[in-house]
Amino acid sequence: MAQTSKYSVGDKVVHPQHGAATIQKKVKQDFDGEKRDYFLLEIATEQLTVMVPVETVEDLIRPVISKTKSREVLKALKGEPEEAGSNWSRWYKVLNEKMTSGDIFQVAEVVRDLSYAQQTKGISPALKRMLSKARLTLSSELAFSLEVSEEDAVKKLDRALPKVEPDEE
Repeated sequence: MAQTSKYSVGDKVVHPQHGAATIQKKVKQDFDGEKRDYFLLEIATEQLTVMVPVETVEDLIRPVISKTKSREVLKALKGEPEEAGSNWSRWYKVLNEKMTSGDIFQVAEVVRDLSYAQQTKGISPALKRMLSKARLTLSSELAFSLEVSEEDAVKKLDRALPKVEPDEE
């Protein structure tokens, strides 16, 4: 039986683990002796395609945010950054949960908080990788949402982030 979905080929969507994607095509795949319909997603930020079963697609992906929401996300970058405090491992865990939440506002918080930490204290290689992934995830969705190039989305992101002045000793 063919599965139906609110999504169709050509739609721009967001995968929580991979960021913005385009539905390239619908394919039938044999899995455990059962033929199933899958959407083939092309991830915007990586040389990667992901297959998502059509029957569970609604649980896995979401639509790209609206232009209005994009502006709210950029505003959120100006918010007060949360700092690690003394418990780094707890902070890392919280940031990681935000990254995999699929919520663009939480990803924006990761970008804001890690950018601030990097400018004020410096961050570990693991946190640098997380910041890089968070920036890619955020800018790829902003690019889709605002209908601009990836490069322009990165510029908007950088402009939205507060500049941190080093403390005068």
